[in-house]
Amino acid sequence: MRVLQIMVGARQGGAEAFFMRLVPALARAGLEQRVVIRPHAERIGQLRDAGIETVAATFGRRFDLTTRLQLRREIGRFRPDVVMTWMNRATQMCPRGRFVHVARLGGYYDTKYYRRCDHLVANTEDIVRHLVDSDWPPERVHYVPNFVNDSTAAAAARKPLFTPPGAPVVLALGRLHRNKAFDVLIRAMRRVPDAYLWIAGEGPERAELQALAASLGVKPRVRFLGWRDDSAALFAAADVFVCPSRHEPLGNVVIEAWAHRVPVVAADSEGPGTLLENQANGLLVPVEDAETMGAAVRHLLDHPDLAGRLAAAGRAAFEAQFTEAKVVARYLEFFQQVSGKPVPGVGNEGGEGGDQRDDRDGPCAASPAS
Repeated sequence: MRVLQIMVGARQGGAEAFFMRLVPALARAGLEQRVVIRPHAERIGQLRDAGIETVAATFGRRFDLTTRLQLRREIGRFRPDVVMTWMNRATQMCPRGRFVHVARLGGYYDTKYYRRCDHLVANTEDIVRHLVDSDWPPERVHYVPNFVNDSTAAAAARKPLFTPPGAPVVLALGRLHRNKAFDVLIRAMRRVPDAYLWIAGEGPERAELQALAASLGVKPRVRFLGWRDDSAALFAAADVFVCPSRHEPLGNVVIEAWAHRVPVVAADSEGPGTLLENQANGLLVPVEDAETMGAAVRHLLDHPDLAGRLAAAGRAAFEAQFTEAKVVARYLEFFQQVSGKPVPGVGNEGGEGGDQRDDRDGPCAASPAS
């Protein structure tokens, strides 16, 4: 079984981060892979250090013939059983061939761009429903969730972040973009006057968010950390994690908080609203409701027994569905099912439809550049 992964991503982002977790994890499980990505030196180095053959391609605009020819050559050399494309541009540039083409979706995209794919993988059950409701055949849509790492670390030092010892820490992670609604969270901090807010991430709204914090009088208690690679240390220092997003297809950050046993408050947007059961493994509040969000954070800080119970339930949900071992096993089973080829660690009885490489032309998706 051979799988070619094609990813056209930015330097930072949720899909990119999961790609960098999944591909090495599949390699550790024994899957033979080749990867084609943009020439991001650090990402290429990490993949090659993990023993994964990695090829750089420019992935220019829609009519980038050089990348299209390069992909055709790589497919001809590697002869994959499955090609999995990440991002619209990768899907668009994938050539036809004798393989099963899978597109991995992490959002509510228009299905017209994926009509020529063989199968779609969605990372939430709600996205699966969206795809089926959009007339995709149910047998060709598959749910496989993301996983997150749960490695532990010492709590991040407070002194460099000008946070007093003993002050409650509210943590948020993500790109500083309107969809993430950090403006709502900053407004919510008025209801929690003794707590400090750490926001780890970067993006186009940083200056606007800083100005908002100043105008509301909470700037002395808000810290903009930029992109960080020590999320385990940040979670270890946090008392409450908040996901305030207006739009959030999955909510990897919620799963990360669960993995690190931190109680969660989340806006009831698409992904967190599906993941969380209110009062059972977290607290859900209405989207864009800063007052209720602040009150929920205050409630958890004032009731440590409730916070501990929600954190424990979140950890149980993580262990049940979102560990590396469970998600990797589901991907391996999926690859075997759609290709009919044996996969390491999976029963070799084959999947539905047998070996699809022998009787079809491996159609690929067509989608606009992203």
